[in-house]
Amino acid sequence: MTMDIRKIKKLIELIEGSDISEIEISEGEGSVRISRSSVTASVGVASVNMAAPMVATNMLNPAETINEAVEEVHQGHLLKSPMVGTFYRASSPGTAAFVEVGQAVNEGETLCIIEAMKILNQIEADKSGTIKKILVDNAQPVEYDQPLFVIE
Repeated sequence: MTMDIRKIKKLIELIEGSDISEIEISEGEGSVRISRSSVTASVGVASVNMAAPMVATNMLNPAETINEAVEEVHQGHLLKSPMVGTFYRASSPGTAAFVEVGQAVNEGETLCIIEAMKILNQIEADKSGTIKKILVDNAQPVEYDQPLFVIE
């Protein structure tokens, strides 16, 4: 089993602005190690090196480790996905996004939609505040408990 390249790219994006020097995650038979000086991904005997920043982590639970890394990088409250699905910023293509960075939101206000099994689920703010960062691109897959927004 190989690690999903999207997960690796997302991890690199999440730790880019941090001052953390290194992270290593194992998932099944694959593992990835990212450090400020280089990134090394290995699955079985394959190995890839690239320049990128990194975070030190607990290898026992990769999902928990990634969430901890995100919390360290992004100061504020993290709104996390309650389900697996596809993230949408607007109710339909061509319409305005529900929220933008810098926008004030109230608890209960719709922030996005996650499509799961052809059902569109509105995801609401679980606290009032200001959208500091949107962590997922439109029409991207999300996993359960994946951080979606940073609210201050």
